[in-house]
Amino acid sequence: MDFKIAQMFPFKVIGFQKVFDNETAYTEIPKFWNEICEKYGYNVYAGNAPANSYEQAFMDNCIGEYGVCIDDIGEGRFRYLIAGKYTGGDIPEGMVVYEFQRNEWAVFDCFGPIPQTLQNLNTRVFSEWLPGNPDYELSGNATIEWYDSTNGEMTDLDYHSAIWVPVKKKA
Repeated sequence: MDFKIAQMFPFKVIGFQKVFDNETAYTEIPKFWNEICEKYGYNVYAGNAPANSYEQAFMDNCIGEYGVCIDDIGEGRFRYLIAGKYTGGDIPEGMVVYEFQRNEWAVFDCFGPIPQTLQNLNTRVFSEWLPGNPDYELSGNATIEWYDSTNGEMTDLDYHSAIWVPVKKKA
């Protein structure tokens, strides 16, 4: 499985958060994306001026560039954010900011329609690559899905996305 190691400096994301069960996440998270995009994104995507603080935050912070999985709840559940890089400013009620510390990341590029190809890659990373990796181990509880907002449609066969996994060298 191809990957590269990248150093990331501390950064913050802002987004809409919901808690999901591990067992149903692959079907429920796409529904969450549809709900948030319909409610706050489509007006902005159409090039219209933001009509409220949520649409303004959506536009100012490129919300939708990241999906963030935060595994800090336990009991087979995790937090998920539809997010963008936080550029500062007001945080509308109900939105959250999450801060990533400086870290190394294993970056797995993915090409193909969303969500299927990214979900398949995610499964492989955590069932094949991470458990058997002789050099790296998980170093945090939050992973990032990156979505290329500049090149093509998410349904395209060559759509580019990626999974970023926080790692550290094994001792």
